[in-house]
Amino acid sequence: MTRITSLLAASLVLLSGVAHAGELTVYTALEADLLPVYKKSFEEKNPGISIRWVRDSTGIITAKLLAEKDNPQADVVLGTAATSLQLLDAEGMLEGYAPKGLDKIDPRFVSKDTPPTWVGTNAWAAALCVNTVEMKKRDLPIPTSWADLIKPEYKGLIVMPNPASSGTGFLDVSSWLQMWGDQKGWAYMDALHHNIATYTHSGSKPCTLAASGEYPIGISFEFRAARVINQGAPVVAVVPTEGVGWDVEASAIIKGTPNEADAKKLIDWAVSDDAMKIYAKNYAILGNPAMEEAIKNVPADIKAKLIKNDFEWAASHRAAILEEWQKRFGSKSEPKG
Repeated sequence: MTRITSLLAASLVLLSGVAHAGELTVYTALEADLLPVYKKSFEEKNPGISIRWVRDSTGIITAKLLAEKDNPQADVVLGTAATSLQLLDAEGMLEGYAPKGLDKIDPRFVSKDTPPTWVGTNAWAAALCVNTVEMKKRDLPIPTSWADLIKPEYKGLIVMPNPASSGTGFLDVSSWLQMWGDQKGWAYMDALHHNIATYTHSGSKPCTLAASGEYPIGISFEFRAARVINQGAPVVAVVPTEGVGWDVEASAIIKGTPNEADAKKLIDWAVSDDAMKIYAKNYAILGNPAMEEAIKNVPADIKAKLIKNDFEWAASHRAAILEEWQKRFGSKSEPKG
């Protein structure tokens, strides 16, 4: 080896070292207000590795990752719907990895691959946010079921997320189709559409709108319902009696990342006890159930109402479901911001 060749080889080693010790680009659909907490915890335990977030709603993040399939820009996907990661897995975009502590995680929160291509950390489930003051003004009862929502007295009072842009919206639509089948599921959505004021592009926004009283009933999720109640909003969280859809916030390594070693450390952290302690402050359902804590104002029966969710079915039918949904109901979506 010549001296010049030796210097070049040494330079490449140094450059390689910088790439592996540097910044992780992490795509996520996690709630924006939680990201600083997660970043601080991971970086304190992994000095020399920093996180650069790319945050958007589940549908947008999923579309972005698929568009970048041949030229991936992300190292890791953290906290995005398992149904979306199942879709990416089918496209061969995820790197299998069994993180430390995997044996503590509920098998329903882990992909069926060996090693797993995605691992879930916590779940979120559908819930209604209902403004009690606004309902009293209108002399209307608090709805307790999905069936209640299609009654004529609720016309124009309900908002729900667009399933194409919101993971919460998709878990609603997917759960109705799984519970009732195609014919009854779409018939229900046709009836519900008459009472919908608008479809939002965020899963938490319907609850926020219910809290402000702009629309008294929001189809949202249990974490956001508890959050607005704990902040003092005149809202009650309702778990519809028929059962509710749910999804897992899961994480995965993007295949081909040049930062694989650091990416594995992030997945290790995501399922660690330290991370679970953080999730437990906000989420009632964890991948490691031994770490769960009661969350104030999350309905106590939420786990009993989770439907038997088939993630593979939801992922494989996602495109067709969204196409049909858009054709029927998309005209009532709010403008994209």
